[in-house]
Amino acid sequence: MTSEMLNIRGMTCAACAQRIEKTVRKLSGVSQATVNLASEKLFVEYDNESLDLSAIKGAVTKIGYEVAEKSENARVTIPIGGMTCAACARRVEKAIGKLEGVEETSVNFATEKAMVTYDPQTVRLSAIRGAIEKAGYQALEVNKADAADEDRERKQREIRTLWTKFIVSAVFSIPLLYIAMAPMIKIVRLPFPAGLDPMQFPLVYALTELFLVIPVIGVGYKFYTIGFKALIQRSPNMDSLIAVGTTAAVLYSIYNTVQIATGHVMAVDSLYFETAGVIITLILLGKSLEAVSKGRTSEAIKKLMGLAPKTATVLVDGAEKEIPIDEVEIGDIILVKPGEKIPVDGSVISGHTAIDESMLTGESMPVDKKEGDPVYAASLNTTGALQFKAEKIGSETALAQIIKLVEDAQGSKAPIAQLADIVSGYFVPVVCTIALLSGIAWYFGTGGDLKFALTIFISVLVIACPCALGLATPTAIMVGTGKGAENGILIKGGEALETAHKITTIVFDKTGTITEGKPTVTDVLTADGILKDHLLQVCASAERGSEHPLGQAIVRGAEEAGLEILTASQFESLTGRGIEATINGEEVLAGNRKLMEERNISLAGMEESSDRLAEEGKTPMYVALNGQLAGIVAVADVVKESSRAAIESLHKMGIEVAMITGDNKKTAAAIAKQVGIDRVLSEVLPQDKSSEVKKLQSEGKKVAMVGDGINDAPALAQADIGIAIGSGTDVAMESADIVLMRSDLMDVPTAIDLSKQTIRNIKQNLFWAFGYNVIGIPIAAGLLHLLFNGPLLNPIFAAAAMSLSSVSVLTNALRLKRFKPMTGTR
Repeated sequence: MTSEMLNIRGMTCAACAQRIEKTVRKLSGVSQATVNLASEKLFVEYDNESLDLSAIKGAVTKIGYEVAEKSENARVTIPIGGMTCAACARRVEKAIGKLEGVEETSVNFATEKAMVTYDPQTVRLSAIRGAIEKAGYQALEVNKADAADEDRERKQREIRTLWTKFIVSAVFSIPLLYIAMAPMIKIVRLPFPAGLDPMQFPLVYALTELFLVIPVIGVGYKFYTIGFKALIQRSPNMDSLIAVGTTAAVLYSIYNTVQIATGHVMAVDSLYFETAGVIITLILLGKSLEAVSKGRTSEAIKKLMGLAPKTATVLVDGAEKEIPIDEVEIGDIILVKPGEKIPVDGSVISGHTAIDESMLTGESMPVDKKEGDPVYAASLNTTGALQFKAEKIGSETALAQIIKLVEDAQGSKAPIAQLADIVSGYFVPVVCTIALLSGIAWYFGTGGDLKFALTIFISVLVIACPCALGLATPTAIMVGTGKGAENGILIKGGEALETAHKITTIVFDKTGTITEGKPTVTDVLTADGILKDHLLQVCASAERGSEHPLGQAIVRGAEEAGLEILTASQFESLTGRGIEATINGEEVLAGNRKLMEERNISLAGMEESSDRLAEEGKTPMYVALNGQLAGIVAVADVVKESSRAAIESLHKMGIEVAMITGDNKKTAAAIAKQVGIDRVLSEVLPQDKSSEVKKLQSEGKKVAMVGDGINDAPALAQADIGIAIGSGTDVAMESADIVLMRSDLMDVPTAIDLSKQTIRNIKQNLFWAFGYNVIGIPIAAGLLHLLFNGPLLNPIFAAAAMSLSSVSVLTNALRLKRFKPMTGTR
């Protein structure tokens, strides 16, 4: 048997999915077929000796659907320079999305990256980069070996530049503010240069302010170059608001300076140079703090990237040779001494040691390694020297895959972000309109008071903050997914993170999930005239061809008893029921009650013993020889230490817990009782697991499925959230939305708790971002003055409020870094 995951195009509803399932299942050799409409994937398990994959694809195509090859679409992450707010991200998204051949694009303002899925036969990467450049932003280099280091250095340079600009701006704007405000403060007479007295030397006073504001405008030039360009292209952003507001203040002030020069001395009261200078300074301060905070949100990725060693010691003809990590090839024999990090993934060929794999799994205890055991890049060799064979290098290592998964998750968007995206797309044009209308209304309402109207106009432009909206969701997702990765919980995207907090029912697979998955033989009961050793021997010989954990346990049991494992002349696996084989001429059937009933084999005299074993939590396997019942071999799988604690934690969270297994009802009930399971789904065939999940969903439940095997993949794909145990198969992990790097079930409630806290944080951020703008803009427009004759909002205070709004959202998101995993038996 082999399994495949195929991408299906053209499905429009659940009926399409059912039609494909029905068509594929009719093919001879297909044991199971499950279609997930949401992910547009078909999971199929089939006998590759009797059926070719092309026949399956042909059957799907014949009924009007398309099977898309995995390599059809390419996916690229492009770092983008020059974005200043959520409106910029929205603009880039639109520019890329217009290109023919682009399937999907997501631009994340927090990470400053665009994730693009496209058809390389229709559109080239250069065209995508060109669209970004045409929109007015920089498409930075991608797919370089040192891209991560360059990205970090670029961001550090950006932070240093922003701080330098802020300092220069502050050096000029502080004396500018002092000169402008000191003569107005009557209560405390501040020292003031006599030569700058506005009443005696108004022109000198005005020109001094002008000369002080010029350097501030100079260091803030990007607000104008980017802002006005975006305005001309009819896609205004936050820079446009700042540029228009401060330009209006400066031009009005220059006009009044000319008036002063021509003898209109009272125009000295209408200078706004300090407003423009302080606004730019405060915005630069906010941008600097924002850049630092954004850097802290991606610390998890930086830590992961910094884990891998730069060199490896390769054995060449018995001699040690140190080479750069990029030069390691598959098949190289690598020597790792105590205290050194494993450079790439591979298998131990000699030596014995303990390796700290906490960077991958979050597990603090070192893991013993001997010949044949796997080792992973960036894990730490603690005790003995070892030699291993390189098997996965570069982007194929487990560490590289984790980094890619976390980066993709951090760059993705949660459904909750859609509202903020829609609002930010219209935000700046609406604010510009409000500012203009407010200014005009107050101008006529005050009988032509231009100074009053200009104060309103500038305040509305400057207080509006699209950045807070743009940062509210992605920053929380970045910190949340990063924190999950630190604890061995890999969340594949924002949608999975959001959906997880809505889960009402969790279904656990039994073998290898709730239990250790390494069962042992506990009882051998025989019918009259049958020897125990003979029964165990023929049963083990028949099971040698099986990959089922129970079958492997019986083989181990026979080997431990010193019995010879015989060769089967015929073997067939009967999915969900057992096996059939021929050993030394004897026809052997080994399996459950269903198999015996199918073959009309009487269970008289053994049913009571079978029930007793099942009640003890053991799995009884009936064995028949030549059509007659010969006995029972009972196998027990030990429950994991963390299972009960994890289920108790889920109960405290108000989540119903179910267990799904192919075991008989009594055995399943015994295991369920040990760990406190609410609902037991027993005697379920592998291909029917997804159907059981569907039944739960039809009851209105939000269902998560936790499993580790190939036969769990359809159920993982069908569930609202699929959670794969990290020790499981690649297919199971590919089908899942969340991957637990350890087999500790306490990570399940931890993942749910992380989701709940992250979504709570996002809602807080969105509430603040929306609330700030909803309250701040009307106040800036003079609502309090209109209704209660209250004070006007000074543009300087508006700028300070705007800068702090983004920083507050980021600071709130960073609180997630204090998240602690749930504890049980750890």
